[in-house]
Amino acid sequence: MNNPALYPRHIESRLAEALADTPVVLLAGPRQAGKTTLARRVAAGGLMRYLSLDDQATLLSAREDPVGLVRSLDRALIDEIQRAPQLLLAIKRSVDEDRRPGRFLLTGSAQLMSLPTVADSLAGRMETLFLLPLSQAEIEQSSGNWLDSVFAGRIPEPAPRSADRAALAGRVLRGGYPEAVARPSSRRRAAWARQYVDALVQRDVRDVAGIEKLDQLPRFLRALAQTAGQLCNYTQLAAQVGLDGKTAARYVGVFEQMFLLRRIEVWARNRFARVMKTPKLQFIDAGLLSALLDLGEDEVRDDRTRFGSVLETFVFAELLKHATAADADYRLLTYRDADQVEVDLIVEGPAGQLVGVEVKAAATVSTGDLRGLKKWSRLAGEHFRLGVLLYDGDETLPLGDGLWAAPLSTLWGGVREPGAQTRQG
Repeated sequence: MNNPALYPRHIESRLAEALADTPVVLLAGPRQAGKTTLARRVAAGGLMRYLSLDDQATLLSAREDPVGLVRSLDRALIDEIQRAPQLLLAIKRSVDEDRRPGRFLLTGSAQLMSLPTVADSLAGRMETLFLLPLSQAEIEQSSGNWLDSVFAGRIPEPAPRSADRAALAGRVLRGGYPEAVARPSSRRRAAWARQYVDALVQRDVRDVAGIEKLDQLPRFLRALAQTAGQLCNYTQLAAQVGLDGKTAARYVGVFEQMFLLRRIEVWARNRFARVMKTPKLQFIDAGLLSALLDLGEDEVRDDRTRFGSVLETFVFAELLKHATAADADYRLLTYRDADQVEVDLIVEGPAGQLVGVEVKAAATVSTGDLRGLKKWSRLAGEHFRLGVLLYDGDETLPLGDGLWAAPLSTLWGGVREPGAQTRQG
C-alpha cells in the first residue's frame, strides 16, 4: 500500500460516533499525521463545508470577523483551528443556539485545550480525539489493540518474521508520519524530517506560543533529542544552548503542546508523589527522533549503541497510539527508584490495574533483563496485571510470576483486516 491516504485509521469509528452525538468534535494531533485526510473522509457524507485556516483569505476572515464567518456556516469542517482560536468563542455561541450533533468538526495541530480560555469556552460542547502518526498496526492493516488485549490477559500473536534481521531497525527509523512512510529511502525520509521541523518552528511555534526569537529552537530540539528516554534536567539542557532553565522549561512545554514530545510521569504508589518526581522525556515519533539524532540504518547495522533509546521511543509511541484508539482509558507512566532500578513503561488501566513493559533490542532474554519488572511488580501489589518484556525474538514465553517475554511484533501482529496482504518484518 503506497498511498498514505489509504491506510485505515483505528480511531475512525470513534470519530464517527462522536459526531453522531456531540455538537463540536476536535481531532487533534501533529501536523501531517493524517488529520485532514481522515476528517474529510468522515465528513464526506455529512455535507460539511470545508475551510482551511492555512488559506490566507480564510485565515484573515477568521481573525477579523470570527462571528460573521461562523454565522455563515451550518455544518463545517475547519482545518488547523489553532491558527485562529478566536473562532472557538464564535462556535460556542453558534452551538448554544443550535445544539445539533456533528455541526463542527475541527482539526488542530496544537494542544488547544491546555489553554484555560479555550477549555472553558467549549466545556460540555466539544469532544477531543487524538490522531498521531500511523501505528505499525495501521501500516500492516492489523485491527488488534495491544493494550486492550494485554489488560484482558492475552498477548497478541506476533507478525510473521522477516528473514532480514535488520527489518526492525528499518521499521523503527522510518517512524509513522505518512509522508515519511511513503518515501523510498532513509535519505529522503531524513530530508522530509528536516523540512518538517523547520516549517513547524517557523510557522506554528509563532502562531501557538508567540515566540519571536526562533533561532534557538531547532538547536534546543536537537539537545532534547539527546535526552529522549531520560529524566528531564532543564538546567543542564538550557546550559547546552545558552538558555536559562525557565526558558528551557517553557520551550519544552511548547514542543509538547505541538505533539513533538511528551513528559511522562514517574509511577509511585502514592499518586501525589508522581507529580513531585522528575518526569521522563519521550518523543512522539521514533523516525523524527532518528532524524534529529542523525541516526541511520548503516550506523545501527554496525553499532547498536544508540539504537536502544530510539527503540524505547518507538515502543512508547506505538503504545500511545494504541491508547488513543483503545476501548478503555490508559495512562502511560514510567518507573525509576533511588537504586536506579527502572521499568521503561508502566501502563495504568481505568480501574488502577497495571502492566509493566520493558524493551530490549536483542533477540534473546536473560534473568538480568527482568530485574526492574520483578522489583516493580512487588511494589504494584494487587494492582499488578502483567509484566511484558518486548524483545526482537520470535516466541511468546512465560517467565513466571506474571512475567512474559513477547516479540516486539506483537504490537502490530494480532488480528488482520479481511483481505489485507501480509507484510514482512
